[in-house]
Amino acid sequence: MKQTSSPWFGHLCMAATLLTLFIVVLGAYVRLSHAGLGCPDWPGCYGHLGVPQTPEDIARANAAFPERPVEVAKGWKEMVHRYFASSLGLVLIGLGIWSWVLRKSNPSQQTLIPTLLIPLVCLQGAFGMWTVTLKVHPVFVTLHLLFGLLTLSLIWLMWLKQVYGAMKPNRIPANLRRLAPIAIVVVILQIALGGWVSTNYAALHCTDFPTCQGEYWPEMDFADAFNVFLPIGPDYEGGHLDNTSRVTIHMTHRIGAIVTFLFVLLLCVRCYFTGKHALIRKSGAIAFALLLTQIGLGISNVIFSLPMAVAVAHNGVAALLLLTLIAINFFIRTKLP
Repeated sequence: MKQTSSPWFGHLCMAATLLTLFIVVLGAYVRLSHAGLGCPDWPGCYGHLGVPQTPEDIARANAAFPERPVEVAKGWKEMVHRYFASSLGLVLIGLGIWSWVLRKSNPSQQTLIPTLLIPLVCLQGAFGMWTVTLKVHPVFVTLHLLFGLLTLSLIWLMWLKQVYGAMKPNRIPANLRRLAPIAIVVVILQIALGGWVSTNYAALHCTDFPTCQGEYWPEMDFADAFNVFLPIGPDYEGGHLDNTSRVTIHMTHRIGAIVTFLFVLLLCVRCYFTGKHALIRKSGAIAFALLLTQIGLGISNVIFSLPMAVAVAHNGVAALLLLTLIAINFFIRTKLP
């Protein structure tokens, strides 16, 4: 591997990637443990930098927020997530500034992605605020997840470019070049569907597999299930949709899983047989392993009624699969050594 500039810049890019991946997984844990409103205000928690601890502070917090009494454990889950997210913001601002400093001595130093990440992480912070102030509104929580994954993807791409250089024409079969970006789009749509399942609390509305409530094709209502024009104001914790709408969301995610499996499987096969480079073949093998793991975790979530460790791992493996597909797309468009 070759560094296009300071090796320490590349090391910091990787550290930022790992930190962002951790924050994404931690955010899933906060969401799945119903701690998203563990602190009903923002950026503090009941007006504190931490969670109220003393009986006096808790009494004052309960008086100020009678609709949301203090739950210390949930509050700390939310605040720890905010602390790590704030740390990431500082890291990305530092990377953006450092990239321009390095460019003075090295014109090939990338600056576009590091610069774009600064407003993006600020926007992600705003979505974090709206998630709380709009009482876990499903649209904003799902967008918070997707923008978090966009941030993770760009940091990962920044590291790839830093280590392997800029994208250049590569002699890879056209069918592989066309399929790879389609697979990314399919995976992103499936992740968005998964986010919609989670934010509408629809994961446990099908507790059998492969059927759902004893039927292969239960009654469904797509209009209400995917209505993104939900009113702002109600507390959406626990979900507001009826059983039919939540079954629709769950079943759509299952159908999406089948489509995703077929597209990613085809990509993995083509990477192995037509990749023409060890990195592409290895990435395809990793994607295949992650794909099988993700399918197994999804089925386990249904059969075992959404155990926390499995549900969090389902989110983490989805992020890893996305990063692997980004690497595949990068490698097939880069003249590798």
